[in-house]
Amino acid sequence: MHLLQLLFRAGPGILLLVLCLQLGTNKAQEDTREVIRMNLTTSKTDNADEEVTAKLEVKTDLRECVVIKTYLQGSRPVDGPFNYNYTACLCKDHPRTFYWDFKVDGHMAIKAVVYITEKEGICPDLSVVPSGQKDFHTIGCI
Repeated sequence: MHLLQLLFRAGPGILLLVLCLQLGTNKAQEDTREVIRMNLTTSKTDNADEEVTAKLEVKTDLRECVVIKTYLQGSRPVDGPFNYNYTACLCKDHPRTFYWDFKVDGHMAIKAVVYITEKEGICPDLSVVPSGQKDFHTIGCI
């Protein structure tokens, strides 16, 4: 009971200080590392049936390596024999860059998707699958 009386007598300054300390402690415990960072760039074309290049740079801030699958999706079908899918090991010190060359017959939107998977034998060391979001995407225009 005596403790409650002291709490109610505490001045507003002390209560504000306790609140700030609590908020500061909670903020310091947050994990601000990004699981996947992506940058999609595409070459521009003005002519129909011209070959374009889509370049996807993928990075991670995780300490452990992850196995990723990446692929492209277009706003309309694209003709041409090229590999839409890649599977690779992504580590903090070794970012990955993927390229796709294909012909388009006009302007379209391209979505690059990166999905974290549990496939074994891709990374030389142990890879992890973080909890939470496992698929990431970014959009570019051609």
